[in-house]
Amino acid sequence: MHVRTAITALTLAALALTGCSSTSDDGTDSKPSSSPSAASSAAPSADTSAAEKALGIPPEPTGAKRAELLRALAAANPDVIKYEDKAVDAARNQCGAITGGASRLDYFASQRFTYKDVTTTEAQGKQINEALKGIGFCKV
Repeated sequence: MHVRTAITALTLAALALTGCSSTSDDGTDSKPSSSPSAASSAAPSADTSAAEKALGIPPEPTGAKRAELLRALAAANPDVIKYEDKAVDAARNQCGAITGGASRLDYFASQRFTYKDVTTTEAQGKQINEALKGIGFCKV
């Protein structure tokens, strides 16, 4: 589990940092010739999507799928959806653990869904895991 999480983090960090150098080889500051288009920054790259899919992380849900996910999470612990984006990210990452066959899934769910002023117990983590499986969210 830790190796898979580390690989995901390193892959995403490497993808994010690719081409971010602010100096050229001769030490002078270099500026990009044009700003990146809104379309390229709004959509995830194919490499990132492929890496996430390989790790069992589903794409970010939108519309009805997102609403269904948030309802399922709220049924387990209503506080986790106070920060919807964090809850969605935690759910996607938890799917990587579920599909990857990690042990102590309830514990890891409780950790992933504990943030800021939200605390999730292992019992609630178990309910979250059941909800993610029950709605078929973790199928990649």
